[in-house]
Amino acid sequence: MKTTIADKKAEQVIDAAGRPLGRVASQCAHLILGKHKPDFSFEKDTGDSVLVKNADKLVLTGRKSEQKKYHSYSGYPGKLKTRSAGEMLALKPKELLRRAVYGMLPNNSLRNSRIKRLKFANSADSK
Repeated sequence: MKTTIADKKAEQVIDAAGRPLGRVASQCAHLILGKHKPDFSFEKDTGDSVLVKNADKLVLTGRKSEQKKYHSYSGYPGKLKTRSAGEMLALKPKELLRRAVYGMLPNNSLRNSRIKRLKFANSADSK
């Protein structure tokens, strides 16, 4: 009988200060998926956890801050809430980055367990 021991997942640290949202999100998704490892396989969850510092200092390029919209719907009539990307960056920058990374992960049964490995440093810790 052959048994394998799972390697402890490493934690990668990314500083998001002054970098565009999409660049940071794609780097996070790449590390969470484990594409940087030689034993990468889509059906195995071999990625690392990612710690993002300075998420509140992300940059939106172009006119995304006015044009890009995020919606949340409670299920009740008239309760659709719409926020622009600029408002999301000011109010909830971590949620903005989490949604971007979530959209870059493959839509399969491992998606929810992978997004849980995206962590954010507190603003007091990052200074």
